[in-house]
Amino acid sequence: SQVIVHDVNELTEKLFPIVEAMQKHFSAGSGTYYSDSIFFLSVAMHRIMPKEITQIIQVDLDLKYKTNIRDLFDEFDNFPEGAVIGIAREMQPVYRHTFWQYRRENPQTKVGEPPPDGLPGFNSGVLLLNLEAMRQSKLYNQLLEPTMVQKLTEKYHFKGHLGDQDFFTMVGMEHPDLFHVLDCTWNRQLCTWWRDHGYSDVFDQYFQCEGEVKIYHGNCNTPIPED
Repeated sequence: SQVIVHDVNELTEKLFPIVEAMQKHFSAGSGTYYSDSIFFLSVAMHRIMPKEITQIIQVDLDLKYKTNIRDLFDEFDNFPEGAVIGIAREMQPVYRHTFWQYRRENPQTKVGEPPPDGLPGFNSGVLLLNLEAMRQSKLYNQLLEPTMVQKLTEKYHFKGHLGDQDFFTMVGMEHPDLFHVLDCTWNRQLCTWWRDHGYSDVFDQYFQCEGEVKIYHGNCNTPIPED
């Protein structure tokens, strides 16, 4: 097996011009920091990786695997027509919070509502990037354009700080067909921050996950259960 190491500075240099426009909407800092571009790597991975790489799994570091990651590659076969990215739902009401203004103006919306019928947004801890499909999707590449990003952030009154995750979440509200939703057991998030910050009444509707966990995600420094 072959290991290729990529230089972060080199990647950032390629990334910055592609993602610069979206950084001001989805970065934690005020202003657009050059170094923040790396948090948008997944969004433009298809433009950066060599053409012969057709699929990539991108994962966070705070994960614990209970199964062979190879099994996750089989999920690429389940992508419906038009889907370019596989991603699990966000398991806290973070986007119920972020979209508060849009939700207030659109009381019947599914935006920010819990599963199974709502659109709780996505968590980018485990990502299946079908680079070939991303390259070929006219719609996906249009959505990377600054004017489109601007249009959507205005429509949804969206201001985030979670990088690629915010971009995918916002795009998913508008174009859910671009995403293959992974089962929660592939990205079993453990963070419960929002339970104690105003959302205890609805928290469990977002947080529940049936089935045998394949990947634990100890987000917000949450300890992962020992075997």
